[in-house]
Amino acid sequence: MSHNRPFPTDPVLTAITVGYRNTTAMRIADQVLPRVPVSAEKFKWTEYPIAEAFNTPDARVGRLGRVQQLEFGGEERTSSVEDYGLDAPIPYSDIQAAADARAQGVSSFDPEGHAVAMLTDTIENIREVRVAQMIHDRNTYATDKRTVLSGTSQLSDYENSDPIGVIKRGLEATLIHAPNTMVMGREVWSRLSSHPKIVNAVKGNLTSEGIVSQQAFVDLFSGEGISRMLIGDAWHNTARLGQPVALQRAWGKHVALLHLNGMATAEGGGITFGLTAQYGSRIAGRIEDKDVGLQGGFRIRTGERVRELIVARDVGYFIENAVA
Repeated sequence: MSHNRPFPTDPVLTAITVGYRNTTAMRIADQVLPRVPVSAEKFKWTEYPIAEAFNTPDARVGRLGRVQQLEFGGEERTSSVEDYGLDAPIPYSDIQAAADARAQGVSSFDPEGHAVAMLTDTIENIREVRVAQMIHDRNTYATDKRTVLSGTSQLSDYENSDPIGVIKRGLEATLIHAPNTMVMGREVWSRLSSHPKIVNAVKGNLTSEGIVSQQAFVDLFSGEGISRMLIGDAWHNTARLGQPVALQRAWGKHVALLHLNGMATAEGGGITFGLTAQYGSRIAGRIEDKDVGLQGGFRIRTGERVRELIVARDVGYFIENAVA
């Protein structure tokens, strides 16, 4: 079914929002819950419970008997993408002043392109926080696939904690589909990378002091199935509008061990901890607004249609409060 959408997208501005990446922000949401296209705003997807992987029916067949048939598949769900978008007003006078400066060769500033870039950055940060909150929610995981550390068991206690044991127990807990990706915030990695037992294991029992590289850490657990580690560095402002800035890390003091399958799709299926259904690409455009400034102006809009999904929660393990 077609829908009339009066919002006029602009190909130049859309190209900016589609291609824009803030490389200094170190966001990981698109890797933790990868984007996959869906064919419509409303779509069907498959949730995979763990039970089917371990079914043991009687497979014996009599000489003239009928062979038992098994149908494999998860539970079909229906969902829809959500619209996320923001506007930025720009007066005609600002647009004209910038155009004059560009014509004179004294500036290359484009207020509309700049607005799209900043709006896109904000929308990406909102998604980063949204994904981090999902990954850091204990209820996202099966009850037998999560643990809470406290006191001397927290990995920031260098003398008493056992990071290798804690992580290995998590890697063993997901059974048939072992985690291949470790996700943590910068605070966790800062403590973990200098943990004496980690340093000692990486350095071959030669020293317990120093710091290990991310690759060395991944290599340490590669035999257990880990091939990638994602470290979240994004920050967000938790203060209400008009209040003093209160910055907080999007990714907290936890560790998630996830099985992520790059071949899985929302509509096509596949066992993966989670993914993001995306309908179409990001869009951007301008809307004339006579109420912007004295002479009127434009509202620059950019947005996207996505839905984050947890597809198979049994292939993830959560270490809550990994560090103090």
